[in-house]
Amino acid sequence: MKKKTTALFISALLALGALTGCGGSSTSSAAPAAAKSAASGSAAKAAAGDAKYVWRMAHEEYDGDMQDVYCKEFAQKLAEKSNGQIDLEIYPVGQIGDALQQCELLQNGGIEFAIISPGNTGTVVPENQLFSLHFLFPEDMQKTQEVLKTSEALNTMLSNKYLEKKIKPLSYWTEGAMEWTSNKPLHSPEDFKGMKFRTMQSPMIIAAYEAYGANPTPMSYTEVYSGLQLNMIEGQENPISAIYTSKFYEVQKYLTEANSNLYVTATCVNPDFYNSLPDDIKKIIDESIQEMIPRSFEIQEKLNGEALDKIKAASDIKIEQLTEEERAAFKEKAKAAYDRYAKIVGSDGEAILNKLMAEVAEIEKK
Repeated sequence: MKKKTTALFISALLALGALTGCGGSSTSSAAPAAAKSAASGSAAKAAAGDAKYVWRMAHEEYDGDMQDVYCKEFAQKLAEKSNGQIDLEIYPVGQIGDALQQCELLQNGGIEFAIISPGNTGTVVPENQLFSLHFLFPEDMQKTQEVLKTSEALNTMLSNKYLEKKIKPLSYWTEGAMEWTSNKPLHSPEDFKGMKFRTMQSPMIIAAYEAYGANPTPMSYTEVYSGLQLNMIEGQENPISAIYTSKFYEVQKYLTEANSNLYVTATCVNPDFYNSLPDDIKKIIDESIQEMIPRSFEIQEKLNGEALDKIKAASDIKIEQLTEEERAAFKEKAKAAYDRYAKIVGSDGEAILNKLMAEVAEIEKK
């Protein structure tokens, strides 16, 4: 009976999300009203101390993956700081739809929290595609952490663009550097020529690999393993931890530690829901988010390091690195995607990118 009830609940959420397109800023009148009413009722009960808040959070990966570990620790912090008043339910990808459907549900108030990655939502907030540009962030992860935490370009200018689409970013964090898997060595842009390379739906990710001469092939994350196995695609990019947990190393011959860009994601909340909460509950959320910022870097460092060791132990995949000269050749080709970003997103997006590049340059000097 419980399983049947849960299935009906999820179906209702998806039906609610179908009322509005994920890319639009307008939502149905019923969705926000229902979310606000639910939040207000929950707030009143919790204020009286006789009930819990029960919230939902969706992420884009599987059980045990980096986003799942992050979400579960975030949920634990909320529960501890609220003395058990807050119960955050976690939904891995596929349980209430794919990444775009989860984004839509967040916008409509069908769920309260979600991990929203730019690679999956470039059509929703076009300006967030700067995260997909190659060789933008420092190679030093500590400096990258400082950029993500302190950047005005990201935490004010870009976040305002999310807010226009009914998404409130609480923090930006990284799952680590993006690495390549393939069935042939990849040491120069020429090696990508004509290659069917799986990407997310981000226009800028597509542009980056087009600049290398590849044939970028957007594909749902859930289909990547079979796509590689059946040779529908010939390579893909992901952090090491995802390459391990999704077992892409089983169906590829080479793993190139390219460090071409970072997989940056964002912990987000529905702004109407958040604004409806009492100040003390907002404070619990905000404190938990701030504590998760350094934890997210610790999680990615641990999981990526362990994953690489496990890949080496479980397979004979060849692990290769790019030389400085090879990286320079890729950087030169990647400039074409920077120009395309400015043309696609317009002056506001270009201003955000220019501000971010200036901030990165200042932090790189330290």
